[in-house]
Amino acid sequence: MIFPIGDDNSDRTITPYVNWLLLAANVLVFVFFQGLGSDERFTYAWATVPQEIVTGTDIARPVTVEDPISGDPVGRIPLQPTPVSVYLTLLTSMFMHGGFAHLFGNMLFLWIFGDNIEDRLGHFRYLLFYLVCGVLASLAHVLTNTGSYIPSLGASGAISGVLGGYLLLFPSRRVHAIAMHFFVTQVPAWLSIGLWFVFQLINGLGMLGGGSQAGGVAYAAHIGGFIAGLLLIKLFAAGRPAAARPAFRRY
Repeated sequence: MIFPIGDDNSDRTITPYVNWLLLAANVLVFVFFQGLGSDERFTYAWATVPQEIVTGTDIARPVTVEDPISGDPVGRIPLQPTPVSVYLTLLTSMFMHGGFAHLFGNMLFLWIFGDNIEDRLGHFRYLLFYLVCGVLASLAHVLTNTGSYIPSLGASGAISGVLGGYLLLFPSRRVHAIAMHFFVTQVPAWLSIGLWFVFQLINGLGMLGGGSQAGGVAYAAHIGGFIAGLLLIKLFAAGRPAAARPAFRRY
């Protein structure tokens, strides 16, 4: 497995203010609104619940979760009232996380890959691209889990869209990564991101028998966001100049 830790930013021409704001927003929501993950009332109120999106009805009561295969009850979820339309949770859930590791992993990927997409699209187009990919990723999860009451949250879907766009725009860009045995190396983006997507696809397809969310990971959202990024990046980049690679190598 290859774990990205950085990339080549030598041709970046603008300051990635939007990417910084997205990073800050995710951290601030987790710290102050989710109480570092301890405020379950807030989290259950603003996360995306597939059954709520499908029916358009806010479910503000504890629900019993059943095993998708055996049908046996496996727990109860204390769903909370959502103060706004449940459809807005498709946006709000993008800025929430289930724990420190979840937040750190997502923010690392956003930090590495988001600034290059912002540089290519410009500030406003990048923000719109990010949000659209995130919503489409959430809808992909909802459509593959229509009967689920389990809330979903996280920036993974939107960031998956960023990865899809990055793969198409910068396939040969060098990505600094940690390989097996903690060996630091450089690999092309198509390999780093391609292996990540294959992992999501294998796990997502493996979960089809019991829903696309297992082990707390909504693989359908990752796959849906990635495909959305692939399909939309050229549209959002239309009319924007391609990055000019420097004629020399920096050390």
